Amino acid sequence: MRAVTALSVAVLASSGVGHAVMSGLDGGIERVDPFKDMKNRPEAGRGLNILLAGTDGRDTITEEQRQAYRLGGKPCHCTDTLMLLHLSADHSRVSVVSLPRDSYAMMPPHTDRTSGEEHRPHPVKLNAAYAEGGPELTVRTVEKMTEVKIDHYVEVDFTSFMETVDAVGGVEICTVRRLKDSYTGLDLAPGPHRLDGGQALQYVRSRHLDGTGDLSRMQRQQRFLAALTAEVTGSGVLLNPVRFREVAQSVLGSLRADSGFTTERMLDLGKAMRGFTPASAEFTSVPVQEEAREVPAIGNTLVWKAKEAKRIFGALREDRPLADHDSARSKATVVDVPPEQIRVQVENGTPRQGLGAQADRALRATGFGTSGQAVDAADRATARTTVLYDPRWDRSARTVAAAFPGAELKAAPGQGGTLRVVLGADFTEVHPVRAEDPPEGATGALRGDEVTCPRPEAAGKA
Repeated sequence: MRAVTALSVAVLASSGVGHAVMSGLDGGIERVDPFKDMKNRPEAGRGLNILLAGTDGRDTITEEQRQAYRLGGKPCHCTDTLMLLHLSADHSRVSVVSLPRDSYAMMPPHTDRTSGEEHRPHPVKLNAAYAEGGPELTVRTVEKMTEVKIDHYVEVDFTSFMETVDAVGGVEICTVRRLKDSYTGLDLAPGPHRLDGGQALQYVRSRHLDGTGDLSRMQRQQRFLAALTAEVTGSGVLLNPVRFREVAQSVLGSLRADSGFTTERMLDLGKAMRGFTPASAEFTSVPVQEEAREVPAIGNTLVWKAKEAKRIFGALREDRPLADHDSARSKATVVDVPPEQIRVQVENGTPRQGLGAQADRALRATGFGTSGQAVDAADRATARTTVLYDPRWDRSARTVAAAFPGAELKAAPGQGGTLRVVLGADFTEVHPVRAEDPPEGATGALRGDEVTCPRPEAAGKA
């Protein structure tokens, strides 16, 4: 996450004052050597690959922060977050792949950095690589699993993450459902929120919001990363040398990185990334199998889907996009319940022949399940389109209403799970909708500009 911040901030180089502003900041970066004595590495591909590691380090947090953001407990000295970032050779695209922390991994032979004990290859959860061998073993393990050569390594802990978010003035994120996690203290109502550093840490750490645990947390981390990029590239920070230096000092002075990832290198990248926007970034997570693998003394581990993982990392090596992005998707309203989980019966409440069949086809095209047989409503002079729903399916009703902006929501107790849409004289077209998160197991990628809030009219109907 910090690496993308640094790359985004480096866009200031294109203004012509970047080098003067960045002068002297390089010495503030703590350096590590994750590539020491590494052999038999993957072949380099086109573009640039950066491994982003978020650790659970909390040694420098204050007692007030510990209490406010529930950062108690002992750190495991492992990685909470691992992301592989690929910058295309033409600097027009950034691809970010989240690596599940509980992924099944075979640790390469190494010397334990704490005990000095020599270890043979053995199975672990991926996040344990840092605990046993620090950045070097983490890079070796990731390269072995992905066959992608890592060019740079960047690391951030709890404190530096919070300082970065506060330095840019907070980051705005949006959610279509309430997010409440008693473990981290996160409690966000549906809608937009500007998060400060501590709140942002709660947001990206929470994993007890639903039954998906770390998988949905990775998706929130990706949304936050896109929002952070938008904040940095879309604000006046990049055009104000004084403000920029303040942010850069916070960002660069609190991260760890390899010696080759200098501020000069970042500025050179910034020059080549003129016009970079959230739409230039794409995000995905390595899909995992439904069945976990039990490892003695370790517990359940997540096993990657081999075919899908090979496709993802092959795209990075070959400098290809992770997915073909549909520009219409970014215009779709983000909804709580995925349309694929909702069944709709369309009724034509107007004298216009064929209107019901037209709406039925459009609903199926945007993902809804329909009867395929639109019928005429009892009242053929309906003025306003109405969504009738059983109160037990109120969340699904709001998703359907989002596809008919301005529609009236009307409870119909006892109707059951199929929702009815009575088309009125105001109906013109079905507005596309999509779920906030990709369906579980999906291998597509989410583009940065697709991370948006629900449209105001849809939110008002909720």
